[in-house]
Amino acid sequence: MASVALILVGLVAALHIYIMLLEVLWWDSPRGHKAFGLTPDFAQQTKVLAINQGVYNGFLAAGLIWGLLQPDPAFAWQIQMFFLACVAVAGIVGAVTSSRKILFIQTVPAVIAIIAVWLV
Repeated sequence: MASVALILVGLVAALHIYIMLLEVLWWDSPRGHKAFGLTPDFAQQTKVLAINQGVYNGFLAAGLIWGLLQPDPAFAWQIQMFFLACVAVAGIVGAVTSSRKILFIQTVPAVIAIIAVWLV
């Protein structure tokens, strides 16, 4: 079960690295337009906001990676649970304020990983 938990935490971290790249580098590209349902005009006008948002997603990924690399199992558990909870809450806020699909893209994987880490 420990391996499954680590894999799930790693997948949530990878997802947030991808979201960071979408927001920081690809927001005003066809890839970013498609991912977020943006028009080119809107993407250009909000690019600076998206970069800020992307940096926060990068911090979430960094925290999860830190939790994966932490050699002390008890501290690693705490780090992983904290950052997974942050991801889940961010997903809920995104679902309420932006798009319901964020709940399924961000919150559901984080909650599944929380359950897996909890059970270890």
